[in-house]
Amino acid sequence: MTRTTATTAYGVLLLLWCLVVGIPNDPAGVIVWIWLGTLAWQVEERPRDPLAFWRDWWKPLLLIVVYWLGRGLADEIGIAPHYTMPIRVDEWLGGGVAPTVRLQHAWCGQPCLKTLPPHWYDVVLTTVYASHFLVALTLAGVLWVRNRDEWVRWLRRYLTLLFAGLAIYVVYPMAPPWMAARDGYLPEVHRITRRGWSQLELGGFDLHRQTMVMFGMGNQVAAMPSLHCGIACLVALYGISRLRTAYRWLLLLYPAAMALALTYFAEHYVIDAICGCLLAGLVMIGVSRWERRRASSVNH
Repeated sequence: MTRTTATTAYGVLLLLWCLVVGIPNDPAGVIVWIWLGTLAWQVEERPRDPLAFWRDWWKPLLLIVVYWLGRGLADEIGIAPHYTMPIRVDEWLGGGVAPTVRLQHAWCGQPCLKTLPPHWYDVVLTTVYASHFLVALTLAGVLWVRNRDEWVRWLRRYLTLLFAGLAIYVVYPMAPPWMAARDGYLPEVHRITRRGWSQLELGGFDLHRQTMVMFGMGNQVAAMPSLHCGIACLVALYGISRLRTAYRWLLLLYPAAMALALTYFAEHYVIDAICGCLLAGLVMIGVSRWERRRASSVNH
């Protein structure tokens, strides 16, 4: 079988899965699909070792599972979620009105309901939001095929960001905008994340949330910082650090679009997105310095 035939068959199978089951968005499922993609890409290589992937990936996968389990337990240690700080900061940033409130009043429709037909920008922003579940691990899959050293460097940054975020979730649980509105702290806003794909009959979001609840990994107050925005920013910063084209700075549009989606959908405040990007920047700087010191010590 040629690479073209194998990758085409893989693409058709993945498309059918998305249409019938939903877009893969849990880490284990995404990694399985990445593995199948690597098998298709390497189909012409001799000798082939289909288990080489898992010999490299089992440790990162285990750490990701530990992160998700820890995330699910972080809201059960008895610390009450915080409400007012992000509202006050966002109202200051928004000139007296929280940006989530302003965006939903301007864009969502009256009344603002997730059952309304989506606007074109709902489709775009829901797609940006959904990319969170795919982009970082897909990048890891590409790097594993192309450059194992860069694969290690990328996963080191990605996993560090996950566990740094988890540590903050433990000590500072915080209610997102939709919850603050529900509990009377914020003017009425609605969680409309899935509206953009409501007419596509894709069950990915529902499947993801059902999976999180089933395995005890859901955490509705894991809001500060926004790792949706933090991971998008980490992808952009990593790309900027590795690429040499002048167009690499356009990668910053990805975290900017993610922040807009999260704010509009009432998933996060603007300050959550800012802190997520700041954390990603600190991870990039900290891990890079650690790698340089480690390389220096080895050379000496």
